[in-house]
Amino acid sequence: QVQLVESGGGLVQAGGSLRLSCAASERTFSSYVMGWFRQAPGKEREFIAAISWTIGMTYYADSVKGRFTISRDNAKNTVYLQMNSLKPEDTAVYYCAATRAGLVPHTTLYDYWGQGTQVTVSS
Repeated sequence: QVQLVESGGGLVQAGGSLRLSCAASERTFSSYVMGWFRQAPGKEREFIAAISWTIGMTYYADSVKGRFTISRDNAKNTVYLQMNSLKPEDTAVYYCAATRAGLVPHTTLYDYWGQGTQVTVSS
């Protein structure tokens, strides 16, 4: 059973930073693209960023471009999301996910999901 475990969420003031981590249980994730999503209360799950394991290509949603950075450490089977200049509207549960469909933003194309980690940005 493939598992994804997120960590690093918490409470931060507006303008602050957080780094989220997503640890994958299997090295076979080298064949997957890893993505980050978020879901605020009452809203649909939203794509944030994605990265390929092998060549490190990235893809960002316009809402976070320039503020968030996705990266990965292949040796640790871990993907990161560095979040800077956080805003109250970034408050949400953040999820990592895996897909073989490529650098895509669609939630339905992701096969595996973590349990989520809460990020709260106070004003």
